[in-house]
Amino acid sequence: MSVRIQSVKLNHLEYNTNRDPKSYRRHPGEDFSLAARLTGQGTAKVRFEVGGKVVCEQAVTLPGSFQCQTKFDQCGTYLGKLVVDGGSEQPLRLDVVEHHW
Repeated sequence: MSVRIQSVKLNHLEYNTNRDPKSYRRHPGEDFSLAARLTGQGTAKVRFEVGGKVVCEQAVTLPGSFQCQTKFDQCGTYLGKLVVDGGSEQPLRLDVVEHHW
């Protein structure tokens, strides 16, 4: 089974590591919205991990999409990873800031 992450959206914007990170920033207690479109056939187990802990996990019928929302109570940079079992991974950077820039 070949499963591939076709696209990832973070906070309703296409995720791009070259985009200014302030586009994706949130404040403590505000939701981060993650959506991923997957290609392939059958079903796949998809999970989103932050700091090695599973935040969201879902079985997705392929082709299909994965949806997840999470929030953090403290400011900082959180390194997340979208993982598709038997498929691919996508690292994600989540920034939580105290004040508006």
